[in-house]
Amino acid sequence: MKPENLNPIQSVDRAAQILRLLSEESTMTITEVARALDVHRSTAFRLLGTLELHSLVEQETERGAYRLGMALLHMANSVASRMDFTKDAQACCDALAQHLNETVNIAILDDGHAVTITQATDDQMLSVSQQYVGQRGPLHATSTGKMLLAHADEEEFERLIERGLDSFTGMTMTDPEVLRSELETIRRRSWASAVAEWEQGINALAVPVRGQGGRVEAALSITAPSFRLPESQFAELAERLKEQARTLEARMGYLGDH
Repeated sequence: MKPENLNPIQSVDRAAQILRLLSEESTMTITEVARALDVHRSTAFRLLGTLELHSLVEQETERGAYRLGMALLHMANSVASRMDFTKDAQACCDALAQHLNETVNIAILDDGHAVTITQATDDQMLSVSQQYVGQRGPLHATSTGKMLLAHADEEEFERLIERGLDSFTGMTMTDPEVLRSELETIRRRSWASAVAEWEQGINALAVPVRGQGGRVEAALSITAPSFRLPESQFAELAERLKEQARTLEARMGYLGDH
């Protein structure tokens, strides 16, 4: 369901309005907040008190005007880090696509799908039709999806099985136990493949991208028609992908063993 189709929770909606107001006005008193929201002063007091409890707002002085709190700075830093990652990821894709002359992308796990966040395309006439930024790929039928699923928690796997393994081609894995075995292999060799499993005649290969602490944060992949990306080249190409992934990982603060 899209956000515009939701009926907002009144207290949460008002709290969000307060944060937006303080981002525009710098400081506001309880009376000013109450007037802006068209609520009783006691309601504004309770809302501000709850936000203050979570360090989302703070008072300039005791019983003084309110301003945005330090917790929002930490949140902003998290967003900035994600934006930096996207910028670095795009540079990674561009360099690899230029070198390999094939479609390269990076995907993250989001709401049960592998979501492409950056991409660089090749300049060959016969390319890949389904690839685009923002695309949501199935976890069991794409190389990035399998890589991300292999390093997700067991609950993610169970949710996928509960939803059902849709078949896209005659090569799609639809048996949960076959998929589970494939994920074990992926963790052992540190690369994942999809052989005409989502789109007929298209192969893909992915490697992990780790962040601080060694957690797999994303998957870097190459996608191409099967005659340009045959299974016989998977192991060799995986090593080349890993080399590029290491550069991105270093920028993310991961310098572990590979």
